[in-house]
Amino acid sequence: MWFAGYVVAPVLFNLLDKAVAGQVAGQVFTITSYIGLVCCTFLILSVVSGKSGGFRLWMLIIMLIIILLGQFVLSPMMTELKTAGIDKGSDNAIQFARLHGVSSILYLINSLLGLALVVLGIRTTDAV
Repeated sequence: MWFAGYVVAPVLFNLLDKAVAGQVAGQVFTITSYIGLVCCTFLILSVVSGKSGGFRLWMLIIMLIIILLGQFVLSPMMTELKTAGIDKGSDNAIQFARLHGVSSILYLINSLLGLALVVLGIRTTDAV
């Protein structure tokens, strides 16, 4: 997730035409989202089955909700705007920028929650 969002996407927009970079980045983020859905689901099941939970479980649930919102709400709305055409300064461009900003903030939140889980560990008890 960190590599896709904070390394790959900026490099794409630095090297490629903005439209092409956006298409490629969109695919990278879609793949990252599906990987996140699978991983997050397995982690939630692991935490629940291990009867360790608490705030870690809630962090995972929040992460899952963020992924779902991004992939199945924000991304389709942004795609629809791009399909309709985004002319500089148009209402579509303004709406796209807002949705992109919300999406970026949610991605940052998920990145930080994921980092916190890595630093804190997924389980509340140590394995023997």
